[in-house]
Amino acid sequence: MPVSKKDVEHIAELAKLSFEESEIESFTGDLNEILSYVEKLNELNTDNVEPLSYPIPGQNVFRDDISTPSASTQEALKNAPDKDESFFKVPKVINMD
Repeated sequence: MPVSKKDVEHIAELAKLSFEESEIESFTGDLNEILSYVEKLNELNTDNVEPLSYPIPGQNVFRDDISTPSASTQEALKNAPDKDESFFKVPKVINMD
């Protein structure tokens, strides 16, 4: 089904876009070319082609979950610009006024 100039104007209106007359004519031709290309794709024989989610086969690659010690509280806080006992002290970012 070919796209008409009126269709392009309607789509532009829905998208809240404004175009010059020459641009509308250009878009009409471009959209019709795209649709004719898609029609060519519909002619392909896909009887023996299985549907797929990804173009290449893949699998998840997981590493072993090995527990390692984390930094101590003192080590984590040693470069903190401001701290309170064993916590980072940061400026208030939410104003409740």
